Amino acid sequence: MSAAASRPASVAQILAEMLGGVSGDRMAATVAALAGEPFRGRRVGSAGGAAARAWLAQHLADLGAAVSLEPFAVRFVPEVYTTPTVDWHDGTTTRRLAFGRDVAVHLASADQPLIQRGGVAVAGAGDPAGRWLAVPAGMTLFDAYGHAHGAVGLLFGRGVDADGWHYTMLAGPNPGPLPILTLDTATHTALCAAAGSGAAWLAANAPIRRLDVPATNLHATWPAGTGVEVLLTAHYDGVGDHPGLRQPAAADNGSGVAVVLEAARVLREAGLRLSVALLDAEEAGALGSAHHAAQLRQAGAAPLVINVDGAGNLHQAAAVEAGGPAHALLAALDQAGRHTGLPLVAGPVASDNRRYAAEGLAAVGIGAGMASYHSPADTPDSVETTTLAAVARLVVATGWLAATDPATLQSLIGDRR
Repeated sequence: MSAAASRPASVAQILAEMLGGVSGDRMAATVAALAGEPFRGRRVGSAGGAAARAWLAQHLADLGAAVSLEPFAVRFVPEVYTTPTVDWHDGTTTRRLAFGRDVAVHLASADQPLIQRGGVAVAGAGDPAGRWLAVPAGMTLFDAYGHAHGAVGLLFGRGVDADGWHYTMLAGPNPGPLPILTLDTATHTALCAAAGSGAAWLAANAPIRRLDVPATNLHATWPAGTGVEVLLTAHYDGVGDHPGLRQPAAADNGSGVAVVLEAARVLREAGLRLSVALLDAEEAGALGSAHHAAQLRQAGAAPLVINVDGAGNLHQAAAVEAGGPAHALLAALDQAGRHTGLPLVAGPVASDNRRYAAEGLAAVGIGAGMASYHSPADTPDSVETTTLAAVARLVVATGWLAATDPATLQSLIGDRR
């Protein structure tokens, strides 16, 4: 057999050895650590986020990276600063609503720390003055305001997740003139029905404020290697804890951070031009990646960006979203998926990858599911070790193939369809 004929098997063997170094157990330990008490919440600007950043910086330094921090400011981050008190009376009995399950504070809510009591009416039906208005399904916030002259506040219905929790969000509309609460669908339906009796009332507050906070991206580089530069990214921030509610942020995005760290550990030995960005403030609008992507563009840098957001629960396939001039990177990802046996489907990955693509960089986002996210149910036991391993293997193979001379790609793996 000629040397040329033997080359594909030799290269495939190298890649197989790299993939064999991926450890699901090591990644599971990383997820558990990030979701632990010392890093609680990991909200942008929080003590937990700062502690996680320091821990991650040391982890990358231990891998031989040169580590740097890039601070930036984030404005108007919403925070529920004390547990809301919400009681409602249906005409017969009074019920205290459970924060996080029955009720949450809407992002557009005005800050109202004092409990306000008023009758209950349906927005658009009857006099709103002095009443809490239940907003019918399908009515927009803008239209609700139009029916709310003199109202105490607004009540929207909103679905909960499979574990019965309201989703916590940090990015959304600006605060308006009224307190606004969201109720789980069943409670909202019951309240709308009781509003017609004339005897229903609700007493509640909406303690939510907006903070200007510091944020910091974490960057790591290794000594210059060969080939195209590959940038691995994941956001390390979470939505943060609520008063009395721990939100560990294990799948979103402790799992993505764990995958990036593991892939970097394997790829750094391959002599690639490799860098890592662990990003802050993704939950506040992907602001960390926006900051970093603009810096890269201004510097004239053009790495191939592989972003991982959610590697917790792989069902049938991993979702992939490509942006920017990503044809070669997407081809490498496609081959890596076939080589590792991980099915890929085109699907939305609404994360930091979009910020890099918007600056004209080749970027792919990879998402492999989250059983629970943005809630107390996002715990380490909801993250599958097998999913972590599958996605890390995909990222390692993609990074290695993408950094290889594109002319050789077809001979490395071949088309297995």
